[in-house]
Amino acid sequence: MPRVVTDAYRRSASLGRLGVPVVVALALSTSLACAAAELVAPAPEADPLATLVAQALAFEHGEGVAKDPALAASLYCEAARDGNAEAQYSLGWMYMNGRGIERDQDKAAAMFALAAKSGHAYALRMVERIGTSDALPECMTSQKPLEFAALPFDRDHDPLAPLIDRHQTIAQLVSRVAPGFGIDPRLALAVIAVESNFEPRAQSIKNARGLMQLIPETATRFNVKNAFDIHDNVRGGLSYLRWLLAYYEGRVELAAAAYNAGEATVDRYRGIPPYPETRDYVKRVLKLFRGDSHPFDARVVAPSPMLVPTGLRAR
Repeated sequence: MPRVVTDAYRRSASLGRLGVPVVVALALSTSLACAAAELVAPAPEADPLATLVAQALAFEHGEGVAKDPALAASLYCEAARDGNAEAQYSLGWMYMNGRGIERDQDKAAAMFALAAKSGHAYALRMVERIGTSDALPECMTSQKPLEFAALPFDRDHDPLAPLIDRHQTIAQLVSRVAPGFGIDPRLALAVIAVESNFEPRAQSIKNARGLMQLIPETATRFNVKNAFDIHDNVRGGLSYLRWLLAYYEGRVELAAAAYNAGEATVDRYRGIPPYPETRDYVKRVLKLFRGDSHPFDARVVAPSPMLVPTGLRAR
């Protein structure tokens, strides 16, 4: 049985405890699960917010990607801030049931209330049963992080400055989305500059596509449906960067080398491979990023086995 349908039974049980007849609850939950399953595979020209919700749903359930509830909540919240009712409801459901985040019925009620204002049928039913609240999650009340104007660079000396000036739409997108993945926008912009020179339709001889040059295998691995869509491509590339930074415990040169040559190659050579292309790639990314280390989330993946015997583990 698909995971999203199995989850319908869990959701129906929760609704049952709230006083909804089991048969009705199961019907509602199964309908929602089927709708969710459709969201996981949006059309190539899907609305950016619908694509974002689809990616959040995939990370929530582990459908086609590694299950990551914290990232799912962050992505839901991004879409919820922009008024997407499905994202508001889904984030409320995660808080209601403690789905990888701390259970908080007040925050759940606040999110259900938001979705209900847009006429979301399931949110309306939840509001009827648990009431409303003003206790919005912090991600909903704080300003969107790192808007373009706040990106730190010295216009006269920073090599990123002219690139950002010429590609402000992409810079805005990256500065808004990257923090939700735990990625410094500067690193993401450095990778985009070196990978595609900010060209959304770029395609390499190895069939790497889009801004962050995702090969088909990487696109599939991180649930990217259309690598030429800038939103889908950037979120897929950020997912991969997040994974690589965790795998190499924040060592930017290793993460960059793996982004270019693959983590299996970096592990095999126990460091940056002796390929001129990869060595030049790493130097260019480091020059633009201006840093050797980056924060990482150790929950994402176990560290590379090469880090222990070489003494390279982060301290």
